[in-house]
Amino acid sequence: MVRALRARWRAGGQGKPRMTDKSKLPSRHVSVGPSKAPQRSYYYAMGISDEEIRQPFVGVASCWNEAAPCNIALMRQAAAVKRGVREAKGTPFEFCTITVTDGIAMGHEGMRSSQCRP
Repeated sequence: MVRALRARWRAGGQGKPRMTDKSKLPSRHVSVGPSKAPQRSYYYAMGISDEEIRQPFVGVASCWNEAAPCNIALMRQAAAVKRGVREAKGTPFEFCTITVTDGIAMGHEGMRSSQCRP
């Protein structure tokens, strides 16, 4: 996805980023126009620049946690994805979601749906 986004930003193969027309992007609902000044004030409070607000917003989902070894590296992976989004002239927003830790929850009543049964 990052490569595709980067390719869309190239201007005539010259490698120069061009401005995005956000008129068709969902992020326009919270970033474009005079009526969205209150929303932009929140982005400014988060340290986001005018240039970053003009770029496409890209959500980066992560289920990082410290509950199991399989999830411990996910924060680093999300950071790498965010770097790629920035390189492609997007503005990344990381958010967390839930995860299932099968190794710790095996045999628990709540895990019956994720375990294979004969």
